[in-house]
Amino acid sequence: MAPSARWRRTSIVGGIRSKPRRLSNGRTLGGRRFGVGALAYLLKNRFYIGEVVYRGEVHRGVHEPILDFALFEAVQAKLTAQAVARRCRLRGAPAILSGRLFDNRGNRMSPTHANKGGVRYRYYVSQAVLQRKPQPSGLISRVPAAEIEALVVTALYKHLNACGAGERLSDNDRDLLERHLERVTLTPNHLELRLRELIEPRQADHPVNDGSSGPPIANVTTMTIPWSSPVPATVKGIIHVPAHNTPIKAGRREALLIAIVKARQWIDDLAHGRVASFVVIARREGKAERHISLLAPLAFVSPRIVSALLEGTAPADLTLTKLARALPYCWAEQERRVGTSAPFHY
Repeated sequence: MAPSARWRRTSIVGGIRSKPRRLSNGRTLGGRRFGVGALAYLLKNRFYIGEVVYRGEVHRGVHEPILDFALFEAVQAKLTAQAVARRCRLRGAPAILSGRLFDNRGNRMSPTHANKGGVRYRYYVSQAVLQRKPQPSGLISRVPAAEIEALVVTALYKHLNACGAGERLSDNDRDLLERHLERVTLTPNHLELRLRELIEPRQADHPVNDGSSGPPIANVTTMTIPWSSPVPATVKGIIHVPAHNTPIKAGRREALLIAIVKARQWIDDLAHGRVASFVVIARREGKAERHISLLAPLAFVSPRIVSALLEGTAPADLTLTKLARALPYCWAEQERRVGTSAPFHY
């Protein structure tokens, strides 16, 4: 009953599914794999330990528990810990270079992020990209936030320690940057840091005559850090389309790719004996057997056609029915019928 991905995968492979229910119109609900929500409900259901929850209050039930209370509480503790850890991963760290980072064309870099697998990946993206401005060749449009921030903070600490200011440095990175950093400029080969070193008047060449400490004096310096610009991130969508070919619409392309993935899974299930026939697959998918039979050949689509779909260069008139119906076994013949260009060597 451990609330882990491994347990979830094991339950699915083991054939554990939700209870099927047949409606009066003949439609069947349930009988499917447990999703995250259903598994969470099972793991948190106090009915299994002999309790009943009514209007937010927990009461002792008249039925006998089927789970040990200590095991149930251990599972709840682990679920809570995982939820906290996931929130921390998603929340991520603050963008400490916000307002101070600029690309190699003078555009401000703004913080952004992407979530994948419960983890937040942070980036700084040029305003030229965010505002859809013309992007000159060689523009550093996007950089990983954690890498840049670590380089800047480490270099700043080393520089200030070398200047004898190490004992007065803040332990907070944001405070350190607020006090000493004016600007970071990205170039293809290095980071250029414009520093603002605050010097007390008594340490300056011309101390204040009245003996008072007075306001700090700003001494601006510039330093560089070796750094290599990352390879530009993959751009979503179609970058180039041959002149003879109209691009396929994104919705149609996605539908084709999803159908190919499903067809490959169906054939794999049949090959490994997980299902006995298309009838079983049709019942599982909630589709007619004829639909499964039509799409199943997509499992054997040429890799070149799949690549054309992924790259967005497949013909605009390519449809699911056109691709699946009477699909030849020969990849070269498939490509000729679909209309993918240049020869491909396997």
